[in-house]
Amino acid sequence: MERQLTLMAVHAHPDDECLSTGGILARYTEEGIRTVLVTCTNGEQGDGPNGVKPGEPGHDPEAVAERRLGELRESVAHLGIDHLELLGYRDSGMEGWDTNAHPDAFANVPVQTAATRLAALMEHYRPQVVITYDETGGSGYNHPDHVQTHRVTMAATELTGIPDKLYYTAIPRASIKRMFELMRDTGIDLGDFQPSDDFGTPDERVTSIVDVSPYVERKLKALKAHESQGDSIFLLRMPEEAQQQAFSHEAFERKLSKVSAPDHEEDLFAGLRDG
Repeated sequence: MERQLTLMAVHAHPDDECLSTGGILARYTEEGIRTVLVTCTNGEQGDGPNGVKPGEPGHDPEAVAERRLGELRESVAHLGIDHLELLGYRDSGMEGWDTNAHPDAFANVPVQTAATRLAALMEHYRPQVVITYDETGGSGYNHPDHVQTHRVTMAATELTGIPDKLYYTAIPRASIKRMFELMRDTGIDLGDFQPSDDFGTPDERVTSIVDVSPYVERKLKALKAHESQGDSIFLLRMPEEAQQQAFSHEAFERKLSKVSAPDHEEDLFAGLRDG
């Protein structure tokens, strides 16, 4: 019996699914491809009510996690994702935070322990295409949970040998430059902020750019669902023109392919479809 075409995206926190993969999740679901979102942590170290930060009075990690998981389910509904799988690990917090040392933090879980659980999901869904972050946690982000997500996904891929293609999310440096130019042109005050030359994915590493322009509205709705983290999602405050440019394409770096596919592709399932 032929395997159903399946895409599995492995992300670190609630809301990570939107920016880099929201469009493809919506697009491929609409095309009849089964979509699976795996979220590794519950997001305890996100913002609390009224933007209160972790460690400040009024920040309750468990309550934050409960709210963020509710927002995640709303986001999943907007994107039409078929299956949501929660690994349920504790959010480690940003690099350098005291919460990095918590014994239950995802970053401190043995890679093979978490990889075994993810491998079981791969065995169940048998995805041809898997997406996660690069070794820096995504274009140099270096968040401990994103780096751990990369390690766990690579280990599960090796354990199972199931994915035919594996991709890293990418933010091309050329796209970053264009976006910041557009933001300044539309009057957004960025102060003295200037993205460093090494921020983002080197353009020559980007192998795959997928047009998701018909799904920008769904992607924005999914992002807005994570309203408790709205202060940190500056893209929601951008003018519509800038949002359209920022959200209309999603880029990836292909790291594994067991099938013949173009060096530069517009479809992550290139080489996997009938005919």
